[in-house]
Amino acid sequence: MPHGPLSLPARLCLLAWDAGRPAAGGSAHRPGLVRAGALVELARRGLLTDEGGIATPVDLDASTGDAVLDGLLELVRESCPHPWRTWVTLRTRVTFDAVREQLVAEGCLRAEKRRVLGVFPSVEYALERVAVVDALREETRQILRGPLPVAELSERDAALGALAAAAGLLGTGTPDQRAEELTERAGASTPGLGRIMREVNTALTAGRAVATSP
Repeated sequence: MPHGPLSLPARLCLLAWDAGRPAAGGSAHRPGLVRAGALVELARRGLLTDEGGIATPVDLDASTGDAVLDGLLELVRESCPHPWRTWVTLRTRVTFDAVREQLVAEGCLRAEKRRVLGVFPSVEYALERVAVVDALREETRQILRGPLPVAELSERDAALGALAAAAGLLGTGTPDQRAEELTERAGASTPGLGRIMREVNTALTAGRAVATSP
């Protein structure tokens, strides 16, 4: 599939993209969700682990070869220890901007240079491969609602679904039981990932509540 090689944070960024608001900013595109995807991906790869609720690098020299993930891993290494929930909100633009540039390089987004008031340089971003994003959204709806049993989903797809449900993407209305099953499935073969997913999901749900409050 055309979006198969995309990383978990890149897929979440595309899912959250608001085609009606293509401007350069990040609030409409949920940088916290993108950061959550990067944290989970690093945990899935065994490069971040949970130590008493703290996101902890496993190997100080390891890398993934993915600029987004390696940038976040370096940030965690160089920072004071923080819980997972803190990392979902702390300096999220670092990860979001890196994912956005990665998606431009992949041809999924396009960067358009403009001048504000005819003077100040600015860059706006817009979806380039709309069909790819539409297909990704439809697949995500099926992950969130079925008919395929959760046990038959890949752990990576389950992680995508669990994070999307926590963030309230696509107007999902995902049943609580299926959301929990997706979380369990995402961490089926990675020790401690279920706990990490719950911490990250809690942060996303809290962020959604704040964003939608009057």
